[in-house]
Amino acid sequence: MSTAISPTAYNYKVVRQFAIMTVVWGILGMGLGVFIASQLVWPELNFGLPWTTFGRLRPLHTNLVIFAFGGCALFATSYYVVQRTCQTRLISDSLAAFTFWGWQAVIVGAIVTLPLGYTTTKEYAELEWPLAILLAIVWVTYGLVFFGTIVKRNTKHIYVGNWFYGAFIVVTAMLHIVNHASLPVSFFKSYSAYSGATDAMIQWWYGHNAVGFFLTTGFLGMMYYFVPKQAERPIYSYRLSIVHFWALITLYIWAGPHHLHYTALPDWAQSLGMAMSIILLAPSWGGMINGMMTLSGAWHKLRTDPILRFLVVSLAFYGMSTFEGPMMAIKTVNSLSHYTDWTIGHVHAGALGWVAMISIGAIYHMIPKLFGRNQMHSIALINTHFWLATIGTVLYIASMWVNGITQGLMWRAINDDGTLTYSFVEALQASHPGFIVRALGGAFFASGMLFMAYNVFRTVRASDPVEAEAAAKIAVVGAH
Repeated sequence: MSTAISPTAYNYKVVRQFAIMTVVWGILGMGLGVFIASQLVWPELNFGLPWTTFGRLRPLHTNLVIFAFGGCALFATSYYVVQRTCQTRLISDSLAAFTFWGWQAVIVGAIVTLPLGYTTTKEYAELEWPLAILLAIVWVTYGLVFFGTIVKRNTKHIYVGNWFYGAFIVVTAMLHIVNHASLPVSFFKSYSAYSGATDAMIQWWYGHNAVGFFLTTGFLGMMYYFVPKQAERPIYSYRLSIVHFWALITLYIWAGPHHLHYTALPDWAQSLGMAMSIILLAPSWGGMINGMMTLSGAWHKLRTDPILRFLVVSLAFYGMSTFEGPMMAIKTVNSLSHYTDWTIGHVHAGALGWVAMISIGAIYHMIPKLFGRNQMHSIALINTHFWLATIGTVLYIASMWVNGITQGLMWRAINDDGTLTYSFVEALQASHPGFIVRALGGAFFASGMLFMAYNVFRTVRASDPVEAEAAAKIAVVGAH
């Protein structure tokens, strides 16, 4: 039996801030993605300037969509979920506010430094040491707020969604701090503390687990709260969710070496990464099935509820990309797929189909509740957004699959005398139609975010701040 519920409102202010910035950074990050995709179709869009080249803007795109858009979605939903499932206010409003402003400062730092060419050159860890230190401070503060709130909870039970959020926070801190160990030589330049194959191994231990924990485990925490809530059904199997949690976090951490097949990394490490990647299929699909089966008795709602459609289709893409990943980790498949656009397609099956779609669904679910409204301004606009996002994702993935397999086959083709059949430029020419379709798919997806921004703007504008605060108080009483 939980203790008497305090009339104190939840801290919805910081949740609102992160939710709004999720939409803002989503538009900027995805818009930049469409721009750099267009540069591969029309190279003159580089404008002959060093800071607008693909090589400078591409890491900015990944930082904006992963850490700005995805990160803000994770902050917003984790702060929302931990308060509602623990029936208590965040442990510290001031520390929560620091995480918001600190996170935005890191992102602004990325926007300034990356186009100027200040980079560690490490994938998903490009930010130079001053920004990396600020990020670490913000992240540790985030952990204190999240776990402090769980400690002061008014419920005996810790809901499974919070287990996933908690693991994502702890492991991301570990990954970031270890991989960013470096020797600064100036304010904007440092060298990795590791060297050679060791540096590569630690980087891909980080790189793949940025995917495994930041882009998977955190968003599974989101899934375990928002899918049952939107479907108005209990989670299909609570026992499976616990098995899913322990299996996922035990296995994921070992999968990084599959990024380094056929390199100087010791063969046993490559094989270990491959084996763990294949085994990882089981817990990944366990989570996907658990989310899908939650809709038992509620499938009819998909006809009228586009928010639920976002959440369920994200699970379908999660299932697909977590099947594709282990297959691409197999050495023989990897010898065809690696360094090709197939990898880009796989990443975006997860990024657009899974991460972005579940984030969008969760934001649509939260915004009316955060601002004291019954529902979003326009359900029709959510429906429009859903179809733009779905069509855009399919166009993107399909074009990159075709390009990737084309590139892999052309690169490996040899004549009878052992010389290469095709030059690299010929493979690039063959890829051009796929680049056009990819840019088109990205434009579809990004345009959907503009509809979302208008819908959110109208919903927020129609709200009354007093009503919104009252909603936060009522939510405490109505929390499960």
